[in-house]
Amino acid sequence: MPLTSDLTLDTTKFDHSKTDPQIEEFNKKLIQIWKDGPRWYEVGAAEYRKLRWEGKTPLPKPLVLPEGVNMTIPSRDSGREIPCRYFKPAGGVTKGIHMHIHGGGWVLQSEAYQDPYLKYMADNYEVTVFSVGYRLAPEDPWPAGAEDCYDAAEWLIKNGKEQFGGELMFTGGESAGGHLAALVALYLHDKVPSFAFKGLLLHFGCYDLSGFLPHVVNHERALVIDRDVMQSYIDVLLPNTSPTQRRDPSISPFFADFRGKKLPPALFVCGSEDPLLDDTIFMGAKWQMWGNEAIVKIYRGAPHGFIAFAQDSIPSVMEGLKDTVTFVKEKMDA
Repeated sequence: MPLTSDLTLDTTKFDHSKTDPQIEEFNKKLIQIWKDGPRWYEVGAAEYRKLRWEGKTPLPKPLVLPEGVNMTIPSRDSGREIPCRYFKPAGGVTKGIHMHIHGGGWVLQSEAYQDPYLKYMADNYEVTVFSVGYRLAPEDPWPAGAEDCYDAAEWLIKNGKEQFGGELMFTGGESAGGHLAALVALYLHDKVPSFAFKGLLLHFGCYDLSGFLPHVVNHERALVIDRDVMQSYIDVLLPNTSPTQRRDPSISPFFADFRGKKLPPALFVCGSEDPLLDDTIFMGAKWQMWGNEAIVKIYRGAPHGFIAFAQDSIPSVMEGLKDTVTFVKEKMDA
């Protein structure tokens, strides 16, 4: 019997020669779009957010849907509240709550930038999707945004059933949101041990903020993010900190001690063309090492952020969305 590995991967997921031509053409256009547009740190965060909202950046103007409802919840800080936006399922029956945490490098976007995506989740998961408008850097550096997410989770644990007719079941997010969602799960594991998520939806997150896992350093193509963009995000999020300080598990969940921790089942989603690919692969493996369930799904040729793109842009979008629905349905009934 030949010796076999205890860890296996489908290497075809990383084979560029097998990438769908439609996806490869999409990626080429995306590279050019980002090359032509200004980077956020060239115009400043506040100005870039305004340009993004007005549709004057490489990405289209956000679509605001009438079904979305704005509200605020209390912050741990006296005198301020946290803005949030939620969608209920079109069928009218809420089986639970998914706390969504948006992406944008801890600097850009808000709870109001992804209405079609939030509505898709609400209608297909059959839950209330509650998106948190956490504070952003550079105006509010670490740990302001993370604390808003912790406060939102604790508020939903206490008030979710009365407010929305269902318990908090899931959390997750994209990119920076995936990072923050992982931290929320670790925070609640220690702070509210009586509570357990049904599952986590961790989409192309950044789990090491200390210097990047190798793929982001070596990635050759600027697909939505690259090393310079990531460095600029982290520098304003964590000013005046060293790489060693950034490895604190309360900042970089990859460095958390998982031994003895019963963590929620997690769906890790990433495209093979994402500079943050290593974060997903390594974090998913570490999640499993200590007896926790991790489902790692890699989408051949897909770039960073793909799951929130228009559903007809590339096949990976609907593939990823359908996989999240399957995961949520399975865990909701478990």
